[in-house]
Amino acid sequence: MIQSPGLGKMDRLAAFIEVFKLRIAVVSTPHAGRPALLLAGSENEGNARVVFRLHGFSEVPDDVRVAAEVDFDNETNPLMSALPDEISVALRGSVALQATAMAFLTEAVESRCGRSAALNRLAEVLMLMVLRSAIDSGAQQPGLLAGLAHASLHRALVSIHEMPAHPWTVDDLAASAAMSRSAFMSAFRAIIGMTPMAYLGAWRLTLARRHLEAGEAVKLTARRAGFGSAAAFSRAFSRTYGHAPADLKRARIPAL
Repeated sequence: MIQSPGLGKMDRLAAFIEVFKLRIAVVSTPHAGRPALLLAGSENEGNARVVFRLHGFSEVPDDVRVAAEVDFDNETNPLMSALPDEISVALRGSVALQATAMAFLTEAVESRCGRSAALNRLAEVLMLMVLRSAIDSGAQQPGLLAGLAHASLHRALVSIHEMPAHPWTVDDLAASAAMSRSAFMSAFRAIIGMTPMAYLGAWRLTLARRHLEAGEAVKLTARRAGFGSAAAFSRAFSRTYGHAPADLKRARIPAL
């Protein structure tokens, strides 16, 4: 498990960053409908902010300074699906965010070598800070964000995310959250909206689909994702996606 030094807090983003590819490209104007990140406002006027919109901007704000389009495997990443439509974070609320945004803006206005690469990397850091803010804020509705924000439940979620093939039981996960079994089951269902075992199964299938899309063999995928057998994996995969895992693998083999 990855923990923050001195705090004993598990890294709630690490597994998503490892499994899904975060790609951000600075653009002159973001396309409507695509997830986008903006640096807007002015420090002098006290309204400088980073704004993320999951479904993009039909109209870009007049005070936008720099814009970027975000691809975090948007269609398959459950974290992206859990985000609210808009997240706005004021620069004045975080020294680190303010410093990163200023470096980002400096790179944007100066024509220096490596400018494009620097902008894209700094945009990635800004997006990670936005995701931290979203996780820390939680969510009003049951779901992944609410669970990741929970002081105890996030530990069980991180355990699932980082070790999906482990033969987890409800008792194991309750212990990881330092909760009694009954309290854990009740809180998990109320805050995340499903049972711990249902969430574990969904995460395993998400990872399995990623492995198959990368060309991995069905048997190896089943084992890595934590299924007892390839047959059990195939049944679960077919119930969820409407086709056998082998069909997905075959569909990715180019015709000769």
